[in-house]
Amino acid sequence: MKARSIVNGLPPWTLAVAAMLAVQLANALSVSVVEQVGAGGTAWLRMSFGVIILWIIARPNFRSIRKQDIPALIVLGVVTGYMTLLFLEAIDRIPLGTAVSIEFLGPLTVAGIMSKNRKALVWPALAIVGVVLLTEPWQGQIDPVGVVFALSAGICWGLYNLLTQHVGDRFSGISGLSLTIPVAALATMPLGLPQLIHGEFTWWVLPAAAGIALITPVIAFGLEMLALRRMTHSAFGTLLSIEPAFGVLIGILILAQMPTWFQVLGIILVISAGAGAQRGGQRESKNLPLTELPLEAK
Repeated sequence: MKARSIVNGLPPWTLAVAAMLAVQLANALSVSVVEQVGAGGTAWLRMSFGVIILWIIARPNFRSIRKQDIPALIVLGVVTGYMTLLFLEAIDRIPLGTAVSIEFLGPLTVAGIMSKNRKALVWPALAIVGVVLLTEPWQGQIDPVGVVFALSAGICWGLYNLLTQHVGDRFSGISGLSLTIPVAALATMPLGLPQLIHGEFTWWVLPAAAGIALITPVIAFGLEMLALRRMTHSAFGTLLSIEPAFGVLIGILILAQMPTWFQVLGIILVISAGAGAQRGGQRESKNLPLTELPLEAK
């Protein structure tokens, strides 16, 4: 109860920022696991351990599911799984900060489309300029396959934000996650299980994947769902503008990936585009209670 009251008193943007840091930390920590069992195997392990952890702390109430809820739950689960898998494929080929910036085009475009101000659509164009500076195509060193994976993850990310708010409105606390992450695990299993079987499996892979799963999807996605229940799509999309900076910071601290000055300028443009896309506010109250913290045991 104490943890719940603390979260109730926090502004929604603090939950979103904590979630962003957790996501990028989990991604950076996943690099060593990807080297052992591939991006698919890592994503599948993260989703599978996420199911175990979530079902321990937030057992799903299947009776609460209505027929009209099923499509959104399935699509959100698939999008969540492949957002993770595709992004891990990207960071296996390109730097973390660059991958996050490219992926950010997805939610940034959603923020522009959802905005009532049609002029907001100019901001994704500015972000594209930033991405060009980040990838430095004139150097001929960027992996185009990694860029495609990051763009594909961005499409999933944009859909994820839309569907997370919808599911979060329907199911209290993180009960929606306990229903969608199992779908994510099933969706990524056809690609993940073969990579896991044929990968260089060592003893530390399982505990490492379990620890990463606790960070993301459990804590990070839970915080995002709680934040999105109290914020507009545009406000959340605008706040996400700082995530590329978090990606660069985590990349420097954990992966020793130092950006060039052109890439720094590109990151600044991407962040500026995200900040300018839409100045939203807090979502209009729908009397939706902010309930369980992701780590609160029942």
